[in-house]
Amino acid sequence: MSLTFASPSADARPLHLVSPEGVEAFRAGLDGRAAAWLSGTEFSGAAGTVALLPGDDGAPTAAVLGLGDPSKRGRERFAVAKARAQLPDGVWRLATDLPADERDEAALGWLLEGYRFDRYASNPAPAAQLVAPEGCDAARLEAIAAGEALTRDLINTPAADMGPDELEAAASDLAARFGAGLTVIRGDELLDQNFPLIHTVGRAADRAPRLIDMSWGKSGPTLTLVGKGVCFDTGGLNLKPGSSMGLMKKDMGGAATVLGLAHMIMALDLPLRLRVLIPAVENAVSGSSFRPGDILTSRKGLTVEVNNTDAEGRLVLADALALAAEGESDLTVSMATLTGAARVAVGPDLAPFYTDDEGLAQALAACAAKVRDPVWRMPFHAPYESMIEPGIADLDNAPSGGFAGSITAALFLRRFAPAPYAHFDIYGWNPTPAPARPKGGAGQGARALLAALPKVLGL
Repeated sequence: MSLTFASPSADARPLHLVSPEGVEAFRAGLDGRAAAWLSGTEFSGAAGTVALLPGDDGAPTAAVLGLGDPSKRGRERFAVAKARAQLPDGVWRLATDLPADERDEAALGWLLEGYRFDRYASNPAPAAQLVAPEGCDAARLEAIAAGEALTRDLINTPAADMGPDELEAAASDLAARFGAGLTVIRGDELLDQNFPLIHTVGRAADRAPRLIDMSWGKSGPTLTLVGKGVCFDTGGLNLKPGSSMGLMKKDMGGAATVLGLAHMIMALDLPLRLRVLIPAVENAVSGSSFRPGDILTSRKGLTVEVNNTDAEGRLVLADALALAAEGESDLTVSMATLTGAARVAVGPDLAPFYTDDEGLAQALAACAAKVRDPVWRMPFHAPYESMIEPGIADLDNAPSGGFAGSITAALFLRRFAPAPYAHFDIYGWNPTPAPARPKGGAGQGARALLAALPKVLGL
């Protein structure tokens, strides 16, 4: 797996980017041999097509990538990444000038195209390498690619090898690499230290529930990231059908995403104080499973009526957010694979987010478009507050009726979180392969948030 740029080299071969309307002009600028060869290949500039241009000895000395119809170009991110798997081994350079945002997208896409999940089977990465385009921040892009790779690896790993123990180990390895502090509260210690919801959700599993708490940085504003770490979700006593359980290894996608984002922040040495909180549990079935109808008391003291044990993510996040509210935080962000309702609303590619902070919302939207990490603001719709108030307890973890499921889950979490606060209801999975985004685990919202932090926190 190659997630770094090649060293600058005088021998780097040029990769030209050409749209259909520019093919004739490009061909006219080639020498006779190369122009004739390109004509013979019938290269038309169609999206994703690559033509190799031979030198005097017949070996490829350059290549051209088709960009496709300009009117359709915005439909697909990281189009330049398509070239990587089609180019022969060696060092290449972008030979087409691009605006800064497009240049960075092309460079990052190239790196991400080198990701392969090969823990269980051989999965060779493309051999072609790229020199960092002039003007881009190569170290930043490499840090982002490494953080995204960490997120993908954690999500892609099946639950047998990625339970609470292994998620803790991943956080511990990350903390050790960057000199961060790490504390972990496990098992019945959760009750002793007043994390009752985390304990309740995870107590039925053989693998002990825990709260992972990582801290890094000594000065600057404080950013708290809270990630849902449900390492497998059977649904509990409200058992999921088999068709809905098949992807539940990704139910710790929020934890994986905040760890990937934490990697980016620490690798870039951003001038802030970072705290990462991960409630890591397995929602299993046994005689000690929590039950529909149970009323639980949270760390904050709010009581919660359980109307569906499959709405467990908001329970474990509630205790972690309550802890965040007890400390100092200039911004708290939760990320969770929380609701199917979010997928119905926006599909798998968009990450809906919620916040009451208008400046944060605007910064996230602008930065998401810039770094091609699509997000979509959803409302904390106050009239729906009554939907999460069952009367018998302060809160209902699964309001009946099925309406506004993502919004009511976000409203539930807001009851526990400090302000300013943002919540991402992510999917964490790419269902179909795309350039720089293979089928499987995927980070969502992390790059947009990373890009927004300087403006939001005044870095």
